[in-house]
Formats: sequence, C-alpha cells, structure tokens
Amino acid sequence: MRKTILPGSTIGILGGGQLGRMMALKAREMGYKIAVLEPKKDSPCGQVSDHEVVSGYDDLDGARKLADLSDVITYEFENITHDTAKWLEENAYMPQGGELLRVTQDRYVEKTAIQKSGLQVAPFEAVDSHQDLKVALEKIGLPSVLKTRTGGYDGKGQWVLKTEKDVEALTFPNVPCILESWVPFQKELSVIVTRSVTGETTTFPVGENVHVNNILHQTIVPARVDEAVKKKADEVGKKIANSLQLVGTLAVELFLKDNEIYVNELAPRPHNSGHYTMEACETSQFEQHIRAICGLPLGNTELLKPVVMGNLLGQHVTPLMNSISELGETKLHLYGKDEAKPNRKMGHINFIAPSVEEAIKQMNSWRLWQ
Repeated sequence: MRKTILPGSTIGILGGGQLGRMMALKAREMGYKIAVLEPKKDSPCGQVSDHEVVSGYDDLDGARKLADLSDVITYEFENITHDTAKWLEENAYMPQGGELLRVTQDRYVEKTAIQKSGLQVAPFEAVDSHQDLKVALEKIGLPSVLKTRTGGYDGKGQWVLKTEKDVEALTFPNVPCILESWVPFQKELSVIVTRSVTGETTTFPVGENVHVNNILHQTIVPARVDEAVKKKADEVGKKIANSLQLVGTLAVELFLKDNEIYVNELAPRPHNSGHYTMEACETSQFEQHIRAICGLPLGNTELLKPVVMGNLLGQHVTPLMNSISELGETKLHLYGKDEAKPNRKMGHINFIAPSVEEAIKQMNSWRLWQ
C-alpha cells in the first residue's frame, strides 16, 4: 500500500539520536509534526519533537503509542528489534518495511545479499567458534578482520588479525561472527542513495571518507577519484537500492582498490558521511528521506560547492567553545547531547569553499583535531 503523506501529518521516528533530530528539523520546516520513540527522555530528537514516547525498542506498548500518534513511521538506526518492526509493518504505515532492517542487522546476511545483487565484497566466512575461525583462516588467510555478526559500530566488535600471534592471542567472543579478508584499499568512499515509495531513485555525489581510530573523521566531496570511479560507485548504489527494494535512504560504504569497488557495509538510513549535503547540495539527505517516505517527488541532489565535513567528538567540544569566534562562514551543527564523552559524536562542521583543497585547508587550520 502506497500513500502520499501531506504536510500537517505526523511522522513517527524510531530512535532519538542525532539522525532523528536532523530528520525531524527538516520535516518540521516542511510542515510536518514529529513523534519519537526513544528509551531516554529529552533525547536529541525528542528536544525538537511534538510527542515523545519514552519506551524501549522492544516494548510493543511503546510501538502502539507511536503508531497511534503517527501517519507514517520511519527509523533513524537499524537496531530495531524484529518483533517491533514486524508489528509496525503489519499494524501501522511503515513504508520502509522490516526486511532491509533484517538484512542489515546481520553482517553475514548483508554480505550474502550484496553478493546476490551481483556486486563485489571481500571474501567472507561465518564463524561461531575458535575452531571455525581456524578453518575460515585456511580459506581466507591473513590479514583479515573478525567482526560480530550483529551490533557494533565505529570499530566496536571488530578485531584485525594480521599475524598468527594475533589469532593465538584472540579471546573468541561468545557470539556468532564473520571473518572477512582484509582489503588493502586506496580510498574509502560512500554513496547515499534515496528511493521513494514510487520507485523514483536518486543518488548524492560520491564522498571520500577518512577514518581516525575507526571513527569517521571527515568526508570530502567531490571525492578525489576519477570520474569513471564515481560513476561506478553511483551505479553500485542504485543497483543495491533496486535489488533490495529500498524505500527511504541507504548509505553504501565502499572500498576502492586498484580501480575496483568492493562494498563494505550498508546503513538503511541517513548517514554520517551524508551530512555534507545539509549545506552543499540543493537537497539534503534528510529532506530527501522525508520526501521518499511521504511519497513526494524527490529533490535535486546537485552539489553546489565543494565541501569537507568534519566530525566533532566529545574531546573536541571544549576546544570548539574556546575558538567559537573563529567559526566564520563554516556551518556548525550540534546535536543537543548532554555529556561530551570521549569519541562520542557531538556534532559536525561543514567547510564549504571554492575547491576541495581550500576546504581541507580551512579544516586543517582549526586546532580541534590536532
């Protein structure tokens, strides 16, 4: 069933973090009301919502309350329990459905789905024990990466195995895992693709990502790669979106090795590497997501100016406040989080300039990240 959700209606959001917040702010600009389900009161999204349902993601009573308040339901992160997603899919209007959540919650299932789409991933094996790991290593070899199949983000739940000593020293986690061959990539890229309930599909300009300590540090757009690589990355995003019958937003994280593209991970929602779109594109990833789930025509994704997005973590907040007078024409976004813990994502800054080189120079001139 496909609906057009008009301004004035209420959008329900599962998850109260910064992605929900930025989604809600854009939706409110477009004339929508917001309800959010989140276990903690006064969450980043809750601060800008019309209704807060303070409830666990596994609480069906909370899901019912959100459904009663909402004309359409979306989510800002993928770790929604199966029962909650299934109930909402069957009893409310959640056009994204629960299947893509199921796929992206399990790294093994996700890799298998990507392969079935005809796209390239690093060799992988499911492993449930140290003995399984030894067998998988005989097929995949070293170096490789052991990851938990579920949960984990920003490098959590991952172990890089470079030598036999690393394997011997590893205490195997008591959860199902996946072993992936290490890809010696030249660059990390990402493409944000949006697909409407109508099937209309758009992609945003390909981003070049730089990680520090497994956390996204900056996204550079346009990516400093050949046009042929950008075109191939764009095609990969669209192919996955259509294969998985996407509704809403999908971030496709990629490795570039010898002009070959490997799909690393999927995120079925707006993504940190797409925050540059907020000022640098005709339409932001958040507005595009709202348009997609509400059945509105998708917007123009043209890049207006080169941009570098820099993440603000907990350790950057005090230096930021001490140098706020240097903000100039940069675009600051803070997420309304109450405690600035180390490595916690607290906000981001978009540096817009006539060239990528100038934008990088602007970011490097700040002492926050030194």
